[in-house]
Amino acid sequence: MATAPQKITLSSSRDIPFNKLLLSQSNVRRIKAGVSIEELAEDIARRGLLQGLSVRPVTDEAGTETGMFEIPAGGRRYRALELLVKRKRLAKTALVPCILREDGIAEEDSLAENVQRAPLHPLDQFRAFLTLKEKGQSEEEIAATFFVSVNVVKQRLKLAAVSHRLLDIYAEDGLTLDQLMAFTVSGDHERQEQVFERLQQSYDKQPYAIRRMLTEGAVRASDKRVQFIGLDAYVEAGGTVLRDLFQQDDGGWLQDVPLVEEMVTDRLRREAETIVGEGWKWIDAAPDFPYGHTFGLRQLRGAEIPLTPQEEAARDALTAEFDQLEADHAEADELPDAVDERLGEIETDLEAFEQRPVKFDPDEMARAGAFLSIAHDGSLRVERGFVRPEDEIVSEPNAETVDTDETDGGQPDTEGSSGGDAGTGAPEPTEGEEEDALAPISDRLMAELTTHRTLGLRNALAEHPEIAFIAALHALALSVFYHRGSDSCLELGLKRVGFSTQTPGLNDSAMVEVAETRHEDWSKRLPKESDDLWDTLLLWSNEDRRQLFGHMISLSVNAVAEPWNRRPRALADADVLARSVGLDMAAAGWRPRVDTFLGRVTKARILQAVSEAKGERAADRIAHLKKGDMAKEAETLLADTGWLPEPLRTSVEPEADADEAGNADDPATSETPVVETTAEDGETAMGADDIPEDNDQAEPTSHVEAAE
Repeated sequence: MATAPQKITLSSSRDIPFNKLLLSQSNVRRIKAGVSIEELAEDIARRGLLQGLSVRPVTDEAGTETGMFEIPAGGRRYRALELLVKRKRLAKTALVPCILREDGIAEEDSLAENVQRAPLHPLDQFRAFLTLKEKGQSEEEIAATFFVSVNVVKQRLKLAAVSHRLLDIYAEDGLTLDQLMAFTVSGDHERQEQVFERLQQSYDKQPYAIRRMLTEGAVRASDKRVQFIGLDAYVEAGGTVLRDLFQQDDGGWLQDVPLVEEMVTDRLRREAETIVGEGWKWIDAAPDFPYGHTFGLRQLRGAEIPLTPQEEAARDALTAEFDQLEADHAEADELPDAVDERLGEIETDLEAFEQRPVKFDPDEMARAGAFLSIAHDGSLRVERGFVRPEDEIVSEPNAETVDTDETDGGQPDTEGSSGGDAGTGAPEPTEGEEEDALAPISDRLMAELTTHRTLGLRNALAEHPEIAFIAALHALALSVFYHRGSDSCLELGLKRVGFSTQTPGLNDSAMVEVAETRHEDWSKRLPKESDDLWDTLLLWSNEDRRQLFGHMISLSVNAVAEPWNRRPRALADADVLARSVGLDMAAAGWRPRVDTFLGRVTKARILQAVSEAKGERAADRIAHLKKGDMAKEAETLLADTGWLPEPLRTSVEPEADADEAGNADDPATSETPVVETTAEDGETAMGADDIPEDNDQAEPTSHVEAAE
């Protein structure tokens, strides 16, 4: 006959006064973790003690109970109660619910209470927070109750709001917590489930891939178009913003792209209506223009509107205040926040005085126009005063002008003339007219005479290279800044090169900003009228002329490698030029980013870049990642290292030893004989080995120096 299982007996419970309790040395918890004692005390004060203490009676050496009880399990709760007693929020004799243990080992009780406790599944916590929210508690109240930040509450509520189907899959370990976090970017349950289905067919199930699929086609809040129209205005217009509460999202993603484009177009249209009211013939407005969109257009030279007496007084007052603040804190290691903020405000105000509006001639404005676009920071960019070739005023040639055909090497156009005369066809005086002293010089004779003058001018100019340099500078400046290259008697031209390949973001890059600022500065220094250009260049210093020459020549550089335009010798020349000027693209501002390089090459190239910049170990640490994650990690690793891909590197000059090695077999060059000289008057003899190595000064280092 089977024996019935023995019934177990539970330990008895008992309410014990707090002052009869003490901590036991048998408690296995030694490391502080989890909720702090302070937070636990506040929770007990709010809702009472939810779980009793496990205690054992304290006995003396004879085994007699002393009336005190030690706590092997529940020490944190005891300390929280102790804190409440110290703050006089709980009486010393307050009864504490306890479980009285007498059998077994105290350390085992302590270990079992902590190990056997099952942690709450995260999904249960998310849903519990949602339940509290649905029962009327605010996010701030929930945060205060559970001693977490409001942002943590928002994150957990966001997780609980994911599609129920995905939450069930997460509960069954079909999704990781990181993947579930990625799904919170979109609140559209149908969209979430569509992306999940796509995820099952994809090899890349990383959280970043989920975010990319959920936000594909959306516009980042950091986009300059969004800054232009304003995020608040977009939301007020009914637009939806996707936010990521678990990662830095730069303000999120704007989901309604057509609305963004409509708002951008509408604001540009309103701005164009305002600008066209200034008197321009045309306005061309777009969110962005390709680099070089103003090439071939002449820009008007307006006059800056001078400061009024009131503005001058305000500027002087700001300058004096700025100088005084700097003097007062000259010896301070760190400026006070208020002073630093005020100095920044003054600098901004002073800069506004420097950026004066420009006034143009109304007659010129009537045939010119302006470009409206969005700057990199979201502000409105207005480029005023550009004249299209078809709007230029064509001047009628006078009787003294000799027309030339540019396609015929600059030779006089003889078509329609008689007797070989050119231009207007004025005949040479006949025998009967020779007595008439007022007869005009024939075109043919004029051409012959000026041919002699041209040869004389060429020879004279060759003997004055400094004037030849100014003449070349004058001709190029007429072409670049005045679009009147034909006004010069020098048949020189400069092709200002645009780019057929429109690189994304190029127009907003730091390098373009530097180039355009430099061009604008030169434009302001040059005279408004081309007739005054020669005299101005004569008055300038050699250094100013050299700098202007360098700027204009730089506009003709074309080192773009294009598959349809093979120019190996030109690209090799670009390498020589880069070495000569010491080009460093890292110093110029280029960085290897996901969008500029790393996200557009293979994983092998990414690893090669990291290996070259940081070493093999750094490359090995990211070798296991998917390409998207690898590119992001590589961007962080390569930041500020100065690493450049091969097309951007400036090659090094071949070693001098290589040249020497190449001449080693030549008897005429293999050995340099030492020429000894007699030392007289204290001079020492000098041989070939004593000749200084730096002989670069014997040759001009640039075309500019050669011209001078």
